[in-house]
Amino acid sequence: MTIKRFLTLFSTFALLAGWFSVAPHGQRRPTVSADLAHHAAGPHRHRVIVQADEGALSTLRGRRLGVLRRQLSGAVALDVSDAELDALTRDGNVLHVSGDLPVHADMAVTNKVTNAATVWQGTSGLLGLGGTPGYKGSGITVAVLDSGIASHQALGTRVVARVSFVSTEPTVAGDPFGHGTHVAGIVGGNGGPAASIGAPYSGGSAPSVKLVDVRVLGSNGSGLTSDVIAGINWVVQNRKLYGGIRIINLSLGHPVTESSVSDPLDKAVATAVANGIVVVAAAGNYGQTSTGATILGGVTSPGNSPFAITVGAIDTKGTVDTSDDKLAPYSSRGPTKYDFGVKPDVVAPGTRIVSLEVAGSYLSTTYPSWHVAGSASNAYARMTGTSMAAAVVSGGVALLLNAQPTLSPAQVKIALQMGARYVSDAGLIGAGTGGVDFAASLRLANQGLIGSLLTSITNLLGLSSGAAFRDAGTLIDRVYDRSGIRLLRLLDLSALFDAAESAEWGVLNLLGLGNPLASKPANYLVWGQVAGWTSSYYVVWGSTIQDPSGQYVVWGSSDVTDGSYVVWGSSLPGSDGSTR
Repeated sequence: MTIKRFLTLFSTFALLAGWFSVAPHGQRRPTVSADLAHHAAGPHRHRVIVQADEGALSTLRGRRLGVLRRQLSGAVALDVSDAELDALTRDGNVLHVSGDLPVHADMAVTNKVTNAATVWQGTSGLLGLGGTPGYKGSGITVAVLDSGIASHQALGTRVVARVSFVSTEPTVAGDPFGHGTHVAGIVGGNGGPAASIGAPYSGGSAPSVKLVDVRVLGSNGSGLTSDVIAGINWVVQNRKLYGGIRIINLSLGHPVTESSVSDPLDKAVATAVANGIVVVAAAGNYGQTSTGATILGGVTSPGNSPFAITVGAIDTKGTVDTSDDKLAPYSSRGPTKYDFGVKPDVVAPGTRIVSLEVAGSYLSTTYPSWHVAGSASNAYARMTGTSMAAAVVSGGVALLLNAQPTLSPAQVKIALQMGARYVSDAGLIGAGTGGVDFAASLRLANQGLIGSLLTSITNLLGLSSGAAFRDAGTLIDRVYDRSGIRLLRLLDLSALFDAAESAEWGVLNLLGLGNPLASKPANYLVWGQVAGWTSSYYVVWGSTIQDPSGQYVVWGSSDVTDGSYVVWGSSLPGSDGSTR
């Protein structure tokens, strides 16, 4: 039996064992997320999300098992004791039990690096012929699920609706934490008020976009998974209002404790995408340890969702020259835990990004050194993180939809990935297909490269959310199999793969021809940073390894150490060989 055959059979058996475990008396037991699987007995209480069909949920409510905290679509959020949790995990009518985990909030140069400013201006064409109009996101509405959006001169009256789902505190107006307003300014602030006081802020990626404030994080910048799910569900239900909500920005996340197939937050993202909403999620800020060792596999939920456009962060070094752009060391890398998905999808500027500041907010008072200019309702500050990078991309998506309103979420993802530029020394699991270039992505959209042909191929492969890589000389020497043969070629065309979790290339390309390289075993794929497989970052699926360059993939229980990074396993070796 070949190794590949053995691994396939083993994976299949493990999958079946997880989904069809049997309770006493032959009754199927529900599956449980990793954070709850080994809870200690005692007088503890747990916030959980219980997934079941409506009949079973009605029965649970009738039994008064736990305290009902929130009703969700196909699920309920409960506060339960240890005994009640044990009862839930033995209830054959329950499909899945997840922890209701805490989620946390994780421009002038930026708009030039991403070519958003080029899209604003449009092109005049030769002798005035063949030009394209400029786009600034007009007619597009973005829902920002965050800590709130405060009134600010750069936003004017473009915040068209406000709603709060923060269950841990009474409804609070504005943004007492200060994160959501900064994010909203990156998505779609106007640079005029900043220019009047000389602040280094030229506006968000889409300065004409409309915004919907969906508050899901409290005054301390954290919230519950069920609150975020409720916010996403509200957007889906109200997507045709406020000019049509086309985009959800999720600059938040929590450590991954289960597959995206059962993760309730990821399932909410999938529902939004199925309803035509583009969901942009931050990759997370778990890219390295406190001693600087690189961590692989730190992408957070919902960034691990195959349906989301997951965004990592680059550091532009404060210049418009993209040749010096580097992957920010804090930016989470793939592959995703449990599903082994290739994430992030793209990267965008996320380091020292100037945007809107909420005077008197928690962040403003706690970190006064972040302040750049202005005061009251016209203040500006610098922040860093993949939260900022995700907001950059949400604004860029608004530009694409402003120009091509009929694009589906899958087509938007393909346009962004095909238009992205190479980021050196990052690799596919660090930077995805590269740094976003909204002008290049718009050209691809306008040329019809993501039109009916790609739609038919995407549908044929069952891709609700596609992934595309383009070998235009930028991916050469970066995707190899174990023997050093380049897997991606074929006349500078795109190749699609239909299973992100296996990273195996699909059998169709844009010409509809068979791909002779599609039979290469997925287990041998090595995600390289530059030339050749020998210098690649090795990812050994399901194993704990340290590669020769000192990078770690540690699978096991999720643990947050020092509040700054995630370690999957009991320990992570330090640079001096010690563990902590």
